[in-house]
Amino acid sequence: MVRGSSVAAPEMPWDDDPVGPLWRAAQGFRVLSYVYALGFHIIVTDDLERPALGWVLFGVLTVWTAVCAVGYLQGFARRTGWVWTEVGAAAMLMISTKLVASDHWALDNQSWPTTLWATNAVISVAILRGVWPGMAAGVLISVASLVAKGPLAVNWDYLNAGRNAAWVIEIGVGMAIGAAATTARRAHEAHRRAARLAAATEERERLSRQVHDGVLQVLALIARRGRELGGPTTHLADLAAEQEGVLRRLLAADATTTTNHGADLDLVAAIRRHQGVTVSVSAPATAVVLPAPLVTEIDAAVTNALDNVARHAGTGAQAFVLVEDLPGSVVITVRDDGVGIAPGRLHAAAADGRLGVSTSIVGRVEALGGRAVLDTAPGQGTEWEFTIPLVR
Repeated sequence: MVRGSSVAAPEMPWDDDPVGPLWRAAQGFRVLSYVYALGFHIIVTDDLERPALGWVLFGVLTVWTAVCAVGYLQGFARRTGWVWTEVGAAAMLMISTKLVASDHWALDNQSWPTTLWATNAVISVAILRGVWPGMAAGVLISVASLVAKGPLAVNWDYLNAGRNAAWVIEIGVGMAIGAAATTARRAHEAHRRAARLAAATEERERLSRQVHDGVLQVLALIARRGRELGGPTTHLADLAAEQEGVLRRLLAADATTTTNHGADLDLVAAIRRHQGVTVSVSAPATAVVLPAPLVTEIDAAVTNALDNVARHAGTGAQAFVLVEDLPGSVVITVRDDGVGIAPGRLHAAAADGRLGVSTSIVGRVEALGGRAVLDTAPGQGTEWEFTIPLVR
């Protein structure tokens, strides 16, 4: 014996089944119901018309119980055909009460396999197929119980739940177990989606680190050295700086989309992240909750506008962001006190292939059905006003 070491338990066939615990619990119930059926059969043997045949049939029940228990635990019996075969077998054994007992005995007692044991078939269908098939199996077992009691049972007294609640119990078990199995599968799928999302997020972060350590640093170096050299390289520096900003926004947008896919986000919280030494943010005191893709695109447009302030507004320029939550729309104003934009400069930039303003700002806002208005003049700073219509 080696101390301080351990051996991992072998993986069992049901480990990947989201309803594996239900299958195992059901087999525990199967064993208990079998013990109850055995005790009941021993007690009523002397009252049966054909006790020997009764014990032969109980032997069949014993073998079937063992086969089902092993099959469901190992997993090979977790099939549609198998569970409905179990329903048929349980129904036939219940109806066989007519072969081993008198009509009056059958009328005054439950079927010889016991209703409790027959409930295993309902449970199996419900676990595998869900609520409605489970309830259908409960109806079939209830009908088999009624048939086993003979024609005298077809009256209101035996259909009345106050006197004979077996059918209520069977259908209720099918509904409850089916709902539990459905919930377990949905929870399992949600967990798998969360695991895939976490893996995708981790991979994105790894790629982001690689891009940051490689491409972004190279672009920043080109932009800085290009401006230092001046002359024709200034244009190259501007292109490098613009692409660096675009790449950073793509990485940031991908992070937001990956983390908050399908959720709602607070626009105010997203915009307040830009608050800093050179950026002031004014926004409502309460959250402005919008669909995540909408918040992501608005924030990206604001980010692009602030990037332009940092690059082109001049040393010491201050930026001011205002968020207004109006009836039917949200308005974002990005203003700076920098050098402004000379007439024709944006058209010249677009002609040179620098599309930061036309695509990352105007195009992004217009894609949301909104409107982006620029107000600027040399020496008077720059002001962007984004108006995005909302349907609430």
